[in-house]
Amino acid sequence: MSIGDALAEARRQAGLTITQVSQRTCIRETIIRGIERGDYSACGGDFYARGHIRSIGRAVGVDPEPLVREYDATQSAPQAITAADVFEPSTPIKLRERRRLNWSLALALILLVVIGLGVYHLVERSQRARTTAAQSHAQPSVRQAKPRHPQATGLTHRHSRDVVIHLTAATDCWVQLTTAAGQTIYSGIVYAGTSHHWTEHGPVTMVLGNPAGVTLTVNGKNAVPANSTTQPVTLSFAPHHSAG
Repeated sequence: MSIGDALAEARRQAGLTITQVSQRTCIRETIIRGIERGDYSACGGDFYARGHIRSIGRAVGVDPEPLVREYDATQSAPQAITAADVFEPSTPIKLRERRRLNWSLALALILLVVIGLGVYHLVERSQRARTTAAQSHAQPSVRQAKPRHPQATGLTHRHSRDVVIHLTAATDCWVQLTTAAGQTIYSGIVYAGTSHHWTEHGPVTMVLGNPAGVTLTVNGKNAVPANSTTQPVTLSFAPHHSAG
């Protein structure tokens, strides 16, 4: 029985559809169908194919390791190059004559670099002088300004802190992290025994495919919802805001 047949049979015995397996593993249905047919072209390579086989196997209740070993045995990678292949090529190798160094071009490049550095330092020094002069002129007005509400400074400082996220996976878990504007920060599988760390400057949304299999802290506090299961969950984080 092939890998795909074994996974498909285990899925049917577990009473699961491909859609339900996709929801549990966060793997696209087209990839699951392809694996069940013995087609791994949509996996993106051997590394991801092994990860998908492990995730699907756990979801349908079958030990994935024998299937992974069978994958390695049947889906053989290209053979490594031997020493004989290196030292005895099938076609003669033409040795190119070493080109002489063009000293004129090298000196011209060095001269351009020196001129560029000189211009950079000159511009930087000029900008620094203008900044110092502007600050000296603005100094009296800054001294006279007094905050009307002392507590407002502390409030602004608290709200300006980052969102610091640390995730460690005990089992394979699909994770997607996006900004409030919908821009993807991270999307992929965090494999068991690995960790990821993000520091963001604004609100973010995180989707966990297997929340019960990860340890998640946000700003040093546990952010995994109580009584988490293997069902996907969506969490929202903002500076000094708890999971939503």
